[in-house]
Amino acid sequence: MAAKVPALGSDNQQIVPVGTYNGIEMGILHRPEKTLGKIITRPDSPDLIDGVRVEPLQVHPDDRGFFTELARLGKGIAANMLPDATRHIQVSCTLTYPGTIKAIHFHSEQTDLWVPISGMVQVFLYDLRLKSKTFGSINTLYVGRFRPWEILIPPGVGHGYKALGVDPIQLVYFTDRHYNPSDELRLPFNHPDIAYDWETQYK
Repeated sequence: MAAKVPALGSDNQQIVPVGTYNGIEMGILHRPEKTLGKIITRPDSPDLIDGVRVEPLQVHPDDRGFFTELARLGKGIAANMLPDATRHIQVSCTLTYPGTIKAIHFHSEQTDLWVPISGMVQVFLYDLRLKSKTFGSINTLYVGRFRPWEILIPPGVGHGYKALGVDPIQLVYFTDRHYNPSDELRLPFNHPDIAYDWETQYK
């Protein structure tokens, strides 16, 4: 197999090839220094990676506790989360211990809908799609108990998270494909060319 040779983008920025999966050409735009990218502080932020969607959960509290809907399949942010000839909906839940990093994952077929239901998580998103208008962009979102948002992540967008705080976090996620090991693609959480800053920000 021939070695993957870095290419140069239109601004002479180094592009590290990742490969072509399901017709999606993917790569990494080299960064010389660690960064959090664009920190997303509102659901309609213009800095969101193309195709990523964010919606706040509608929480209804009263004297007994609270109620919230996680998704209405076929509507809103979950409009395409309906079973058909190619889509097979799966709903999963994971518990992650404080300080744990799970990253970097990406898919060529599967769309994810993430809903953190306890604790706080630092969500990392990276646009690997060479033909995307936001190729190479990084988003950071702090979501969970104190910012109850759900996040739609399309194919070709690398993703991961760090569990914040002192308690375990729980994440419910809807996918439009059943688990398929061949579409569970990985990059190192500390990939030197992506240069994402997972450290606590002392400032």
